[in-house]
Amino acid sequence: MANDNKSIRVRFAPSPTGQFHIGSARAALFNFLYAKKFAGTFILRIEDTDRQRSEDQFVKDILDCLLWLGIGWDEGPQVGGPAAPYFQSERLAMYQKCVDQLLAEKKAYKCFCSPEELTKEKEAQQKKGAAPKYTGTCRDLKPEAIAKLEAAKKPFSIRFKVDGRKVKFDDMIHGPMEFDANLFGDFVITRTDGSPLFLLTNTVDDNAMQVTHVLRGDDHLSNTAKQILLAEGLNFLSPQFGHLPLIMNPDRSKLSKRKNPVSVSADYRQSGYLPEAIVNYLALLGWNPGTDREIFTLHELIEEFSIERVNNSNAIFDHDKLLWMNGHYIRHMAVGDLAARASEFLTQAAIKKASRERPEFFLQAVSLVQDRIKLLSEVEEHIAFCFVTPEYDAKLLIAKKSDEARTKTALTAATEALTKISAYTLDELEVALRATARHHGLTDGEMLWTVRAALTGLPASPGVFEVLEVLGRDESLKRIASASKKLT
Repeated sequence: MANDNKSIRVRFAPSPTGQFHIGSARAALFNFLYAKKFAGTFILRIEDTDRQRSEDQFVKDILDCLLWLGIGWDEGPQVGGPAAPYFQSERLAMYQKCVDQLLAEKKAYKCFCSPEELTKEKEAQQKKGAAPKYTGTCRDLKPEAIAKLEAAKKPFSIRFKVDGRKVKFDDMIHGPMEFDANLFGDFVITRTDGSPLFLLTNTVDDNAMQVTHVLRGDDHLSNTAKQILLAEGLNFLSPQFGHLPLIMNPDRSKLSKRKNPVSVSADYRQSGYLPEAIVNYLALLGWNPGTDREIFTLHELIEEFSIERVNNSNAIFDHDKLLWMNGHYIRHMAVGDLAARASEFLTQAAIKKASRERPEFFLQAVSLVQDRIKLLSEVEEHIAFCFVTPEYDAKLLIAKKSDEARTKTALTAATEALTKISAYTLDELEVALRATARHHGLTDGEMLWTVRAALTGLPASPGVFEVLEVLGRDESLKRIASASKKLT
């Protein structure tokens, strides 16, 4: 696809009526990648004309989540730009001007039909097996009839007149598309309270902001024909549209706010996912890099992204795959970076205090478990034994195919060996404990299991030599002595 790099302007236009959706994050990312690929402009526009449902907290959530993901905008809230304002609630006068123009040119009209009348009309059409659409009751009302209804203060919406014809356009992802305007008829562009619908606001704003390309979900595909007709009615040029495949559950059901984790902040950020992993995973939902490669930085995604390799079939959200990818990023982080990010998820007072007052020890503890965790929120659970004396049942100390007597021997022998070691290094610790086990007729498994359980109080934990090195001589001997008392 040939592109004039400097002319590309894309927009992401979320509605602040709920927490920022993971599907919206994917749409924002694809728009961002497309703009940056061609050195274009990425615009953030807030669709807040639905004042009953729009809330400031959701605006903040949108902005925070985008910044957390690294998806910065070139024009929009907090940044400004030549097409400001970027909140649709501040652009109402512009929409009204366009509505007045359409009314004056007889391209739109006032519809006084009540919701009840429209519902009956729709039900009657459905019974006949016809596509539900407005039949045009108010389309040709005489001026005196309109004046009478207005005098009676009858509520009205504004409908755009649709002439029956085929609307054709080339979708960037799906290719040539065609819609029969006869199937949807005259459509509403402003509600009875005078507020504009998104079909109108998007068309007006995309023109005012000189948007060249619109990338959005497949669920908007049927709206495109209406927006093209509306743009023609206003003498606007339509942008080029591309409709992204929807994100589905493995069972092919649609992601649901009530049933699925879809909030970027509540379900992912606060659960300990990394923004790098989320971005990487979302990019692969519907886009194919053309190779088997799966790990990309945001910069690499910009370099590799191509709209031609976006699939036109629905993408499956695999939570296990995302969790694996998050674990991959954690394993490959600098331990200092991991410790800093994990510190935001600490809840236990002792560990929070240690992270501030004993940063080197906290760093060592985190490094112990780096290869074992998949979420930042798991770090505290895995390193707690380093900071709090573990509580456990004495039976945990006994290795498989061993008994209490041999376990006591292992603890006594380990104490002697660890007391004599001059340097607590991995090599010396391993040599000493394995040699001691053989000397006392114990298997390596019996010795290492018992010592590790005594140190951590856990059935599964980092290796015993690594734990000994981090805890140090005094703390290790103290815990082994405590374990010996549990068996007496």
